[in-house]
Amino acid sequence: MSETSGVADTHTTTPATAPDRRPVYRQIAALAIPTFGQLIAEPAFVMIDTAIVGHISNAALAGLSIGSTVVLTTVGLCVFLAYGTTSQVARLMGAGKRKEGMEVGIDGMWLAFGIGVVVCGLLVAFSTPLCRLMGARGEVLTSARIYLNATIFGLPAMLLVYAANGIFRGLQKVRITLIAAVSGAALNTALEVLFVFGFGWGILGSGAATLIAEWYMGLALTIPALVWARKEGASWLPRLAGILGSAGDGFPLFLRTLALRVCLAGTVVAAAHLGEQVLAAYQAVNSTWNFGLNMLDAVGIAGQSLVATELGARHKGRARMMTDLSAKAGMAMGIVVGLIMIILGITAASLFSPSPAVRTLITVGMAVEGVFMPIAGWMWALDGILIGAGDYRYLAATCSLTALIYVGALTPLTLWAQTWTSQAWRTVMLWSAINFLFIGARAVFNGLRARGDAWMDRALEAA
Repeated sequence: MSETSGVADTHTTTPATAPDRRPVYRQIAALAIPTFGQLIAEPAFVMIDTAIVGHISNAALAGLSIGSTVVLTTVGLCVFLAYGTTSQVARLMGAGKRKEGMEVGIDGMWLAFGIGVVVCGLLVAFSTPLCRLMGARGEVLTSARIYLNATIFGLPAMLLVYAANGIFRGLQKVRITLIAAVSGAALNTALEVLFVFGFGWGILGSGAATLIAEWYMGLALTIPALVWARKEGASWLPRLAGILGSAGDGFPLFLRTLALRVCLAGTVVAAAHLGEQVLAAYQAVNSTWNFGLNMLDAVGIAGQSLVATELGARHKGRARMMTDLSAKAGMAMGIVVGLIMIILGITAASLFSPSPAVRTLITVGMAVEGVFMPIAGWMWALDGILIGAGDYRYLAATCSLTALIYVGALTPLTLWAQTWTSQAWRTVMLWSAINFLFIGARAVFNGLRARGDAWMDRALEAA
């Protein structure tokens, strides 16, 4: 590539000097597989909760859908704690500024803990109105409130996990995240079976098991992050300027995530208005979808870390190559995940509900979602890379526009679907809208941005 905007490309990729692409794919895999471990933590907890709570009652499963959506939305809004920290740490590491990179990570952890405490207090005060706002009534409201109140106090721990993983990803030391996630999921499963079926606590036992597993993961990842920071000479003490800097850099990412979470919360509201069976099936499909999306996100975060490091080292040519290969890897992963979802929808729907009607809707929803997974994989990879380059404002603007398009279209579609007698077609409409309007719009915006050089040039100028 040629010099653009006064920024020299120190590594061009001509046919004579183009590096072997297989090592890059191995780098992506080496980062993506362990990163997936961290990403699946909260969705895995919810999927385990779903499989167990689904055998209590339809009302309990529908209530879990509402309560877990509040939790996942809250945690998801703070994803900038990981994404922003990853980008900053990786760029500083690429520039050889290891101590500064670790201090940015510590600042992110202090910010995470502070946000977690504040948000926890707010949810304690407003849990019931939030569940009502999302359409929960009667037994569904009772179940949603019980689950939410049980899991709320694990939020500070999960936000610490997000921030600590920003450090691990930036350092490209991510195996520990896989260990923590697997052991956390195992602990959650064992406690859930004990509390729900052994002690007979019902949905309260599900929430209590998740709470304990969250704090286990929080400690398992925070302590090693602090140890690595100390090895690089970084202080553990909070730095007000650094915390405010992390908050300022993360604000556009917060707006981006807020817009996306509005879309997902709107989908739950739509499902609630389409009937208890549709909502119960949506919870099962959505928990599996979230699990699959985190497999896609792992590829995006691997590309994010690699591209951010190359940009920090001012290697524009290699950054472009890694962008292209990461996008292809994301699409390939989407094909695999899509096929798995379709197969699970056909063979494993009974794991989520004893109701034949709900199982049928789960099969339908997973089939629709599976078809669209490849484009989601491609889009998610580009999303992570643009975050890694610090292109936060563009992502905030385009995701806000996506939210306007999606929510604006979903409302009349839901009103129209309420006139249908077929629950299956209502489910098809819901998941088709998600993919055409939510995933599709983001794919267009990210694809157009990634084709140009403006996002890379801006990152190089800031390096």
